[in-house]
Amino acid sequence: MIIIAGLGNPGRKYEKTRHNCGFEALDILAERNHISVTQEKFRALCGTGIIDGVKVLLMKPQTFMNLSGEAVLAACSYYQADPASELIVIYDDISLDPGRIRVRAKGSAGGHNGMKNIIQMLGTDHFLRIRIGTGHQDPDFSQVDWVLGHFPLSERTAMAEAFDKASLAAMALLTQPPEQVMSEFNRAE
Repeated sequence: MIIIAGLGNPGRKYEKTRHNCGFEALDILAERNHISVTQEKFRALCGTGIIDGVKVLLMKPQTFMNLSGEAVLAACSYYQADPASELIVIYDDISLDPGRIRVRAKGSAGGHNGMKNIIQMLGTDHFLRIRIGTGHQDPDFSQVDWVLGHFPLSERTAMAEAFDKASLAAMALLTQPPEQVMSEFNRAE
């Protein structure tokens, strides 16, 4: 079982915000593969299915971003999943330009509180991740207001494309070596 976690905050108030990029990409992945992500389990909305011959659990933690690790750890523990080879996390990254994605096999949280919590709960930073660029913080906004803000109209097309690319990258990671997926998806366009 490969666990794919898209990070975000639950509730209508947070829909379509920068911090909910993981939810948006996971929704596209689920729709593309006809997987319903509605079962409440592991303090998350979950759905299981088969993608390219690989059994997957798609999950959207409902713990709020800063406690995402609680849901991810619960799923990893239940399925006895090795994070290094059986976990993919999709999340927003303010250090990347809007619409860019970056695939990595390990790394620090980079200031992202959801990732900090996942790394802390799992006790490792060795797991696959797909970062979706949301743009550098505007100096007129606090970081919290920035990540909980909505994308301006001028960035919505690029972001929709990024969510689609992130879902394709997650699918590629199921059947291809991470280095190959990085080579394909990390290049600037």
